[in-house]
Amino acid sequence: MIAVGQQLPNATIHEFLEVATEGCSVGPNAFEVSKLTAGKKIVIFGLPGAFTPTCSAQHVPGYVAQCDAIKAKGVDEIWCLSVNDAFVMGAWGKDQKVNGKVRMMADGAAELTKKLGLEFDLTARGMGVRSQRYLMIVDNGVVKHLAVEAAGKFEVSDAASALKAL
Repeated sequence: MIAVGQQLPNATIHEFLEVATEGCSVGPNAFEVSKLTAGKKIVIFGLPGAFTPTCSAQHVPGYVAQCDAIKAKGVDEIWCLSVNDAFVMGAWGKDQKVNGKVRMMADGAAELTKKLGLEFDLTARGMGVRSQRYLMIVDNGVVKHLAVEAAGKFEVSDAASALKAL
């Protein structure tokens, strides 16, 4: 598993964009983690899946509600990272009314999640490989804080924990 002080591994993740910008079209866009994190302080929270109970009722809403307070501590971006495709993450972001406060990042093939060593197998429950629930604070691509939840828990990866860690 990745540790504090280590550089994030490079991987390609995707984000569904509803508005075209220079170099990014409407729809799923691929991004290299190394380029996205360069020169930025980012709060990343990983979770098992879009539209799941704890993730939808508490995890994402907490970060949306605390966005301004988190960014006031020098954070450039907040990412929600899940092993779902960009279409699902885009739809979930719309449902959660993230409105640009949280970037809904898709790791559809679990490429980044596996490189981080934060995957877990829910195949027996019909969900395949998923991400563990965690909070990571990254500065210029280097992990400054990492808290991984115990199975079935939601205690160290919420927005309040991010604020304390910053």
